[in-house]
Amino acid sequence: MANDAFAVSDARSPHPLADPFSPPADSALWRKNFLLGAATASYQIEGAVDEDGRLPSIWDTFSATPGKVLAGDTGAVACDHYHRWEADIDMLVSLGLEGYRLSIAWPRVMDAAGSPNRKGLDFYKRLLNRLKEKGITTFVTLYHWDLPQHLEDRGGWLNRNTAYRFVDYADLMSRELAGTVDAWATLNEPWCSAYLGYGNGLHAPGLADVCFATQAMHHLLLAHGLAMPVLRANDPASQKGIVANIGRGTPNSDSAADQRAAHLFEVQHNAWILDPLLKGAYPQDLFELWPGTEPLMLDGDMQTISASLDFLGINYYFRTNVASDGAHGFRDVPLEGVERTQMGWEVYPDGLRDLLTGFNRTYRNLPPIYITENGMASDDKVIDGHVDDTQRISFLKRHLAAVDRAIKAGVDIRGYFLWSLMDNFEWAFGYERRFGVVHVDYSTQKRTVKRSAELVAKFLKERKAQV
Repeated sequence: MANDAFAVSDARSPHPLADPFSPPADSALWRKNFLLGAATASYQIEGAVDEDGRLPSIWDTFSATPGKVLAGDTGAVACDHYHRWEADIDMLVSLGLEGYRLSIAWPRVMDAAGSPNRKGLDFYKRLLNRLKEKGITTFVTLYHWDLPQHLEDRGGWLNRNTAYRFVDYADLMSRELAGTVDAWATLNEPWCSAYLGYGNGLHAPGLADVCFATQAMHHLLLAHGLAMPVLRANDPASQKGIVANIGRGTPNSDSAADQRAAHLFEVQHNAWILDPLLKGAYPQDLFELWPGTEPLMLDGDMQTISASLDFLGINYYFRTNVASDGAHGFRDVPLEGVERTQMGWEVYPDGLRDLLTGFNRTYRNLPPIYITENGMASDDKVIDGHVDDTQRISFLKRHLAAVDRAIKAGVDIRGYFLWSLMDNFEWAFGYERRFGVVHVDYSTQKRTVKRSAELVAKFLKERKAQV
């Protein structure tokens, strides 16, 4: 099977696993310029939410609200990365990872009046300077969901003014950090910010109205478009782009209704974001799915949103099997007997290949792609000082094989970031779900490198020796 392209025997595991990814000789993974790294996000790892002038974010507020996050967990301490960042970078370097994708906490670097918070800025300067000293390629995301609460109090992403405040923030960061960032991403997963935050209320700020979701999305994308020329002016040597999560929808049957449902699923998950960025217009099918939800916009907005990109970050995790809901939309129909992760998500590597090759056909101006997140949650335990995360190893190899097949089909993919470097605060699921290739004991903050990370490190060492 194509998904087992990297499979060989691993004596430490009862399952057939690759040792150390062992891709074919013609695989893109052997290319020296194919970047392999790991990713994190500020609220999920930093902690120190009340230190050095950091202001509250919408996730501080949301996670402190009873019933919003599993077990009442918050990001108040998380992985304590704010205090342990030097050791965490040493760990990253020891694994041989070539790239690190991180995000900046907007509430940590600016006060409510928009003035710089020097202590917060100095934290990121120290962090990025150390990464550059170590030869790590740096991908920095400006917005990974932790909106300052004072902006949410004024309407958040429902307020067009938030887009203008984002530009002020992007301007400050790109001036202060110019030269230390290899690639800037304006937003991480605007679909999650808009739909989960404003459409169904599962994420901060917890509002639930589809009209809110489409308006929030428009202002998020507008913020991205307005920030792009500022980033280009302030830090011309860096790449500039955006990160989108994508979803594969497959029909439950061959019926026309189910085929249409799968199409609408992908319109809502993919085209809602990619069409404005790459075609300068929202997909009209979206408003068939959600009639009467067209966002308010001004002349010129779509031209601003569709500013050229140096790269497109793609985050992929699973596919969804759907059927018609009997009206204008779709409903999930979970398949039985399929492999799933701790999140309950189906493991489906072919979905990543299918989506990437499909985008390459649909968007003639598709920019170079980085897989900026891919990974899985498992209930990992430290046993005798080791974590043998068997399923994750298999997951990563099969998804890397899917990336390789997409490249061979003509998609310009230039790198891959594991999600995540270490276990962390998994948003509404708190600390129960572990996505890291490094285990974190939250009671002691001890880091334990998992078997998956050992295999990645071994492959990178072999690749370095051969190129």
